[in-house]
Amino acid sequence: MDTEICWHGRGGQGIVTANEILAEAAIHAGKYVKAFPEFGPERMGAPIRAFARISEHPIKVHTQVYEPDIVVVVDPSLIGKVDVARGLKKGGTIVANYPGTVSEIQEAIGTDAECHVVDATKISTDEIGRPMANTSMLGALVRIRPIISYEALEDHITTKFEGKLQDKMIVKNLAALKRAYEEVR
Repeated sequence: MDTEICWHGRGGQGIVTANEILAEAAIHAGKYVKAFPEFGPERMGAPIRAFARISEHPIKVHTQVYEPDIVVVVDPSLIGKVDVARGLKKGGTIVANYPGTVSEIQEAIGTDAECHVVDATKISTDEIGRPMANTSMLGALVRIRPIISYEALEDHITTKFEGKLQDKMIVKNLAALKRAYEEVR
């Protein structure tokens, strides 16, 4: 099954890193992937997007994702300011870092699309010690749409950050990943 994903966040929130982690984990799982960010000279804090295509077959499309199957909203402050549901395919899914209910996010976005929420900011603050919600959102994403297995994602995060982050920070990120996987609704 081909899956197209559009991430929404702000510069400095790890959107590009989360997209890369997902893409690399999918490659390790034997899938074909195209993943890339969309940003120019934006500064830290400016809205950015990142895109991924994940497939069981070679991917021949090299453009940005115009009609995503999944939209991941990492920064809740973008809701109502950026049209995060733009182009969402019929039957598509939105997974949002949002402290409210599913009906509240649907109203805030102005959509009747399938939506899921998780308070990834709270989870990351509790588990990592700072509001860096990208790892949490990866957990929520693979729970809602198991593009790759949770275990494959967990293994890849561990492998990717060994030697780059202190072991305790890897453990904290994995705790945030797991909590969001369990708490998304």
